Amino acid sequence: MPHATFDQQLRELPAFRALLRAVEADFYADLPLPAPVLDLGCGDGHFASVAFPHKLDVGLDPWATPLREARARNVYRLLTHADGARMPFPDGYFATVISNSVLEHIPDVEPVVREVSRVLQPGGVFYFCVPGPHFRQFLSVARALDALRLHGLAEAYRRLFDRISRHRYYNTPEEWIARLAGVGLRVERWWSYFSAAALAALEWGHPLGLPCVLAKKLTGRWLLVPTRWNLALTAALLRRYYEEPLPEQGAYLFFVCRRL
Repeated sequence: MPHATFDQQLRELPAFRALLRAVEADFYADLPLPAPVLDLGCGDGHFASVAFPHKLDVGLDPWATPLREARARNVYRLLTHADGARMPFPDGYFATVISNSVLEHIPDVEPVVREVSRVLQPGGVFYFCVPGPHFRQFLSVARALDALRLHGLAEAYRRLFDRISRHRYYNTPEEWIARLAGVGLRVERWWSYFSAAALAALEWGHPLGLPCVLAKKLTGRWLLVPTRWNLALTAALLRRYYEEPLPEQGAYLFFVCRRL
């Protein structure tokens, strides 16, 4: 597996986020992206700038501030400030829709996937990833509390992490397959990724990444010194999780769907 994506993400993002995004970016290297392509929930455009070797046709997001960052990155031919449940595009406009770690943040996701189906051409593809049910089960602090039979505290910690991560739900693959089938999208394949050990690295990266949050607020950059020597230890500790094979049970789910 190539290291370029991982190294670039690590230079530009907090380590826990860099690890997850690098794993996800590598998935797209083996997936066809027929144009025109919509990036649903594009945010600041950073993921697209690393994951794809060329500009995408449209980036759409409901928040104006990250769209300004995306415009500065110049990774989309068109940026659209709109709600995913009401996309300003005609039926069958796109050949590909991608949505990377977005749907889990939307309280009412049904209208959004219905819109995805509407704007996709017949035979068009929809790629998305979300956390699955094992996410909460894998949280290391909660597992430790459960082992001590402190189940109430374990559940309170899981709810806290839900709020920190802004996760609204953790649907099973079967639930996603049924939801998508209801709007004319067939899941062709899916896989889980990010082992319990990898999720523990992400989990502990949140408190350890607080200096990055301060740096972002003060300078507009996540890392003040994004040099190889400064990141060498972090890279050495996290690379094993980036390079791990797909686990039988993972904290996240990736779906490849097609419009009927």
